[in-house]
Amino acid sequence: MIETLQMKQNISLKPFHTFGTSVKAAKYTEIKSKYDLQDLIPVQEPFLVLGGGSNILFTKDFEGLVIHNKIKGVGIISENDDEVILQVGSGENWHALVLWCIENGYAGIENLSLIPGCVGAAPIQNIGAYGVEFKDVFHSLEAIDLQTGSTKIFNYKDCKFDYRDSIFKNELKGKFCITSVSICLSKKPQFNTSYGVIKDVLDSSGEELSLKSISNAIIKIRSEKLPDPKKIGNSGSFFMNPIISLTQFSLLKSKFPNIPIYPVGDKEVKIAAGWLIDNLGWKGYRNGDAGVHKNQALVLVNYGDAKGLEIWNLAKSIQISVFEEYGILLETEVNIL
Repeated sequence: MIETLQMKQNISLKPFHTFGTSVKAAKYTEIKSKYDLQDLIPVQEPFLVLGGGSNILFTKDFEGLVIHNKIKGVGIISENDDEVILQVGSGENWHALVLWCIENGYAGIENLSLIPGCVGAAPIQNIGAYGVEFKDVFHSLEAIDLQTGSTKIFNYKDCKFDYRDSIFKNELKGKFCITSVSICLSKKPQFNTSYGVIKDVLDSSGEELSLKSISNAIIKIRSEKLPDPKKIGNSGSFFMNPIISLTQFSLLKSKFPNIPIYPVGDKEVKIAAGWLIDNLGWKGYRNGDAGVHKNQALVLVNYGDAKGLEIWNLAKSIQISVFEEYGILLETEVNIL
């Protein structure tokens, strides 16, 4: 029953999101099962389901109920000699899951090592890195309708996955809460080392090629490029890499011959947003405690006491300068509240 849930008022959210700005929630509670969530429905006020808080920027206090997802658990649904299907609670830490899978010899998400946040955010964002996207291992998910409390199973087609996108960021945004995610992993690894500098790092490490060595290489790469949110507030990549037509790219290439791209089908390419920002001199910029990280222009940071609105204003200034120079409108990967 709802009275078993502890409801707190006027709670600081600073410990619960990786930007670490000083904001409060009018009300706050934790859920540890889908039944806890169903007890809350229907919520008669504005609400936010919060996971790891690694993909959100609060620009003001939240005048409603924050529901903190603490749904845990990892179990095997089925397996054979070739693959295993896992069901994972949406409140589980993503990187911890990756390490657990590596230890058990389950392949498919090792390239997604050290991505912050909870498992429930993975399908929403279709998280991806170093040549792998979450949709590559997705099997199904369970979600609760936040109006009726009913349970719905989503398969691959239902989720409408796209680059850093899914149905949960569009038509169903704010309408469902994911309670568990099922992924299909291989027991016979096919190593993906072709993206970026993974192979170079592996070669220099001297480690034998394995799930663990690939994960170690990616952890090393990410740690050198990205700040630890426990030390400097941030949400990783603030902007998405834009996808543009080959025609637009040809025009940019004539003016910026060193612009890096990644092919996307036959008619489009993906541009490195970090390069666009860095090329305009933003890397290392700081205004008070809001800034752009010195090693990665794609990461906006809170050096201590920056307000969310200060970080957001910096982001908008970057968007304007990129559009004026390249004719490209950067979209945020981070949710702005």
